[in-house]
Amino acid sequence: TFAPVYVKILIIGKFQEDFYDMKNLVITGMGAVTPIGIGVGDYWQGILDMKCGIEKITRFHDDDLPIQIAGEVKEFDPKDYMPSKLSKETGMFMQFAYASAKEAIEQSGINIDAEAGRIGIVMATALNGTAEITETEKLYSVDGKKKVSPRFLPKILGNLGAAHIAISYGIHGPSFTVSTACSSGGDAICMAAMLLNAGEADVMLVVGGESAHCPIIISTLAQAKALSKNPDPKSACRPFDADRDGFVMGEGGGAIILETEEHAKRRGAGIMCRLAGWGNNTDGYHVTSPRPDGSGAVKCMSDALAKAGMKPEDIDYINAHGTSTPLGDPIETLAIKTLFGWDDPEAPMPEDLKAKIPPVSSTKANTGHLMGAGGITEVIACIKAIQTGIIPPTLNYRTPDPRCDLDFVAEGPRKVKVDTAMSNALGFGGQNSSIIVTRYE
Repeated sequence: TFAPVYVKILIIGKFQEDFYDMKNLVITGMGAVTPIGIGVGDYWQGILDMKCGIEKITRFHDDDLPIQIAGEVKEFDPKDYMPSKLSKETGMFMQFAYASAKEAIEQSGINIDAEAGRIGIVMATALNGTAEITETEKLYSVDGKKKVSPRFLPKILGNLGAAHIAISYGIHGPSFTVSTACSSGGDAICMAAMLLNAGEADVMLVVGGESAHCPIIISTLAQAKALSKNPDPKSACRPFDADRDGFVMGEGGGAIILETEEHAKRRGAGIMCRLAGWGNNTDGYHVTSPRPDGSGAVKCMSDALAKAGMKPEDIDYINAHGTSTPLGDPIETLAIKTLFGWDDPEAPMPEDLKAKIPPVSSTKANTGHLMGAGGITEVIACIKAIQTGIIPPTLNYRTPDPRCDLDFVAEGPRKVKVDTAMSNALGFGGQNSSIIVTRYE
């Protein structure tokens, strides 16, 4: 039953390759700021150590809030990554993005001065400077002077995260800011890939930053019953588990350097992996709920496979969106099963078909939901899985859910060769993105 779909994927992929003159794209640098570690090395080690960065909120105190936990970045001093003056003029989401971009740029070894006009930026953030807005409004309301700092607006605008990086490093190529809710990071990678294929740049810095821990955001998400009510920080986020009851907010930054293979080889760059495929679409269904049949996510993953010229069985590992919500996790599970050819949701999945589906895990129980930055940090986890031959586990998966019946790597990090990995990021409004990275030979 899946053969016609696979043929269609190959035909679409061939058409897109001819029409867009698809280029080979590679990743040459990575950076991360997360609740389980600052820097890609510490972030990855935190995953291997099954570390959970979710704790009681320290950023502010509000005993009236029904939710008191989140994934906060610890021991982060922005002055370690940027000039002291700039640290006072930027919002925290920008600082996380800047720090991760710095790591990725340095790792890539790119000489920006020599080709500044051919290097661009795509910034991802879902909530921009929301935390700074709420804090400023609070101070404004109790201050009889009714004055706001001239630094306020530059601290909250989403595009200024990219602007500060461009100003500091002298980058003059295309610059866009993507704000597509929780799929922003994945969509930023999609946009960067399209710009490279369109010949608008040779190198793209894809960077995300998020820090929206504030009473207003937590309160609205709690009222929407989206957040976990579990008071135990270490077990509150439990993707795909039968006892899950909502997601946990996180914060942080992520960055990759994406460039054409031709350009990377010409400058002698160390190539980490290949960006093989990418997909983006919208459900066009509901503001917060994905389509119940998961068809939007299926189409998105299929589009990514088409660009990569691959079939589902070529994927060795899937880093799922897996936020730990009662509604979202089973729909994403259904979408993955449908992609691999399961066409009867009412019947048990045959064992031979189930065996074709690769291990699936979610790293959100480690970090919380990094929203706009998560789509990038989770692609980084896929790249590390390829480099190290270790698949990240899904923390807190203890009670099986009949609707979530895949291999979620519950036992801990798993040693297995990974040549190709897929990362999904799905957002409010029906936003879907899917990224495929593969070993570079």
